[in-house]
Amino acid sequence: MSSAKRAISVTLDADNITWLKGRAGATGVRSVSELLDQIVRAARKLGRGGPSTSVIGTVDIDPQDPLLAHADAVVRAMVDKSIGRPMMVKEAGSEYRVQRRSPGKRRRG
Repeated sequence: MSSAKRAISVTLDADNITWLKGRAGATGVRSVSELLDQIVRAARKLGRGGPSTSVIGTVDIDPQDPLLAHADAVVRAMVDKSIGRPMMVKEAGSEYRVQRRSPGKRRRG
């Protein structure tokens, strides 16, 4: 059941963008767009809006490690993988302006 995809513009807080990028890398999806698509699809499937009232179904526990004995190693590997990915960072440049004096005023020395 695949429908045509359309591009839209979404404005998010910087912290939310960082979170989405991290989740995209951790879950192995191809892009933030794909992750957003999955999040919206899951929300629509639940058929309700508003805040979550339960955490049931939000965490997948490996059936081979039900006591989470190896969870530290798994999380460490995900963090290492995330840190190893290139990330583009842009700094906003400072804006410098030359203040010009009006021709009618002269400075007295």
